[in-house]
Amino acid sequence: MMIKVEQIKKQLEALAQFNATPGVGVTRMAFTPEERQARDYLRREMEAVGLEVYTDAAGNMFGRREGTDSMAAPVMIGSHLDTVRHGGAFDGAAGVVVALEVARVMQERKLATTHPVEVVVLTEEEGGRFGAGLYGSRAMVSDLSVELDKTDADGITQRQAMQDFGFDPERIGEAVRKPGSIKAFLELHIEQGPVLEKKRTSLGIVETIVGIRTISVTIHGRADHAGTTPMEMRRDALVGASKVIVAINEIARTIGNQTVATVGTIDLKPGAFNVVPAQVEFTVDLRAPAEGLLVKATEKMERMLGQVCGELGLEYVWDQRLGVSPVTTDKEIVELITEIAVAKGFSSRKMVSGAGHDAMMMAKAFPTGLIFVPSKDGISHNKDEYTSKEQIYAGAMLLKEAILDAAIVTEDSLQSVT
Repeated sequence: MMIKVEQIKKQLEALAQFNATPGVGVTRMAFTPEERQARDYLRREMEAVGLEVYTDAAGNMFGRREGTDSMAAPVMIGSHLDTVRHGGAFDGAAGVVVALEVARVMQERKLATTHPVEVVVLTEEEGGRFGAGLYGSRAMVSDLSVELDKTDADGITQRQAMQDFGFDPERIGEAVRKPGSIKAFLELHIEQGPVLEKKRTSLGIVETIVGIRTISVTIHGRADHAGTTPMEMRRDALVGASKVIVAINEIARTIGNQTVATVGTIDLKPGAFNVVPAQVEFTVDLRAPAEGLLVKATEKMERMLGQVCGELGLEYVWDQRLGVSPVTTDKEIVELITEIAVAKGFSSRKMVSGAGHDAMMMAKAFPTGLIFVPSKDGISHNKDEYTSKEQIYAGAMLLKEAILDAAIVTEDSLQSVT
């Protein structure tokens, strides 16, 4: 029942070719030609393995391997394919191809399981296009129809993008899964941090995933001539934004307790060297391991924004695009995969995930586990992102054994291959 790590490597390399920015990292946004190419490739790979492929109303794609009890809730494994701009080839994609390899092994060995097993490709996890991530997994636990009018950098709404991609956005509510309809969800992901590598540990077993707030802030001032407008008469939106951005950094540092805040994008208008900026829009990514910390930081930041804008005669819009509370993974699954790691001789450690993953949404409704494999130098969201095939192999073996346990391999089929 061997995992073929060369097959995983081959599929990762193939997926990396579906990319809007060749040579400068991987850029594959949701509902784009690059994502369609990646989906088509994976559909063919799933079908070649013998999985039944279908897509839900939110755009999530599934490859189903039937169980002996077709009415039993499926065990779901997978991750996402979308990337940040100029990202890496492993973030998300590694979890998808490892899940597919596990399904291939089960098919090859003709293992019968009581529960169906489904490989899932979840869409728009990063939020790189429409600004609200974890979209596919959130759509499986709640109706997201109210979010479909969010726009990308070109002014295209998610509603329009879905229609152009071949989906009916009016049916998105059909993607919601009822409690109990999924027995368990397991996701393998690269760590995206340095802990496992620095500790020389093969596997991370996540117990807690931090909460996330994604906020868009727009500050409005007035465009004036840079040479003729006295300093005391200006309403400079960029000066206000600069004060706010520095204060956001200090607020996160002061609150502490693993609270982090990042201003990752900034856009100003009219953007001329001799015009006082009239408008600045920037994003805030706020994360913390406890809901109280998120609330405290959010309140301080919005209050500070109002104070700065009031002093400078500016106006502002505060738009929270994503709000996800911290979650814990399923204790039984954590203990199961810990025991498997020990039995297989892999070093492991229980840990907190500082990055958000689809597992954090699935955990709100279904028993969920999240497995980390190391990231070289802790690098991620970067073209130099890398995890060795040996490290991926360890994660794949752990995931395989966990799935065989969760889906319940029938005794007859197990004896037939031993």
